Amino acid sequence: MSNLSRRKFIITAGATAAGTLLVHGCSSNGSNVDNSSSTGGTTPSVAPVANGSKLETTKAKLGFIALTDSAPLIIAYEKGLFKKYGMTDVEVVKQTSWAATRDNLELGSEGGGIDGAHILSPMPYLMTAGAITKTKQPLPMYILARLNTNGQGISVSNKYKELNLGKDSSPLKQLITGGKKLTCAVTFPGGTHDLWMRSWLSAGGIDPEKDVEIIVIPPPQMVASMKSGKMDAFCVGEPWNGKLVQEQIGYTALVTGEMWKDHPEKALSMRSDWVDKNPQAATAILMAVQEAQIWCDQAENKDEMSKIISTGKYLKVDATAISDRSKGKIDYGTGRIEAASPVAMKFWENNTSFPYKSHDAWFIAENIRWGQLPADTDIKKLVDKVNREDLWKEAAKAINQTAAIPTSDSRGVEDILGVKFDPADTDAYLKSLTIKKA
Repeated sequence: MSNLSRRKFIITAGATAAGTLLVHGCSSNGSNVDNSSSTGGTTPSVAPVANGSKLETTKAKLGFIALTDSAPLIIAYEKGLFKKYGMTDVEVVKQTSWAATRDNLELGSEGGGIDGAHILSPMPYLMTAGAITKTKQPLPMYILARLNTNGQGISVSNKYKELNLGKDSSPLKQLITGGKKLTCAVTFPGGTHDLWMRSWLSAGGIDPEKDVEIIVIPPPQMVASMKSGKMDAFCVGEPWNGKLVQEQIGYTALVTGEMWKDHPEKALSMRSDWVDKNPQAATAILMAVQEAQIWCDQAENKDEMSKIISTGKYLKVDATAISDRSKGKIDYGTGRIEAASPVAMKFWENNTSFPYKSHDAWFIAENIRWGQLPADTDIKKLVDKVNREDLWKEAAKAINQTAAIPTSDSRGVEDILGVKFDPADTDAYLKSLTIKKA
């Protein structure tokens, strides 16, 4: 755990309408999460909001995709943290694909859909801009937190094992020059996996618009689709890269933290109309998720986390496929094994949970680069509209994590496969790129 030692970690919650605070001590494993229950049903009854304000609702429906980085939502439910902070009627609902997540967010819970979700970080921006909604009308969304950094991978079929692909994608050019039309799978157009795949290919001199075919496959179907020969390479989150190696169908060329160290990945996002109507409830949800992120990042909890999320109602995969890579043990399927990768998935450490606006600026710039958003998109205006770092800070203060609040909403200049991204000058970044959509 960063910023505060585990021994000193405490959770602060609002206890009365007058604003009295209850402070809960640590349990033996360094978190005040109740480890005696994994049902989401038995929790202490405490008021949820630091300033003692009454919750507008206790209900919310949150979607998730079967990926390791959905763990904070699942753990917040299974460990009773939503209930702890007064959100007694939260449902965590499995989605079949990112398209289904989008569709259900458009419906909202009142229409039989969901209020918020574990989501690819660019999607709330694309939805707010009306770029990916079914009606092509804007659906305003808020990003409340980043759920994780790192933890994705680009994997390749064993047909190309002799290429021994890694951070450098250029060896694929010999196949393309020879007339091979490679098929690369991603999880959603304009989503993080799409952008990682395109960045990897472009850095090796391969034009993803012309030299390969990019198809969309839902995360849980990636391994089976590779096995059936639908694609030559894919980019997806864990545990599916690890599962591919386990089944000896393909190998991991790189984990995405190797192309951009501690890169942003999934987000907790909710419909803005829901948050505007229920700001205290949204803060309570954030408090529960932040506490779950802290718990998920503690080494002693990794096996339990993996066991919980591996079950049929969540990821439906053996726990080992989750736990090894979540601990930083990465078998690339090429003979290379990292015992403790420095770019394993993080949930809380190193300001992971804070939704840096500079990172969202990159996601928007890349979607301009590849034609998902118009060239005249006002990046700063869109980021300011969607990113609710203010609510994140409020929730962090309420659980006594003030020390975890960054001093800036920018992490500064980033290095993505040798290309510098300065969030203060997105125009210069876009102009510097040689491979982009015309």
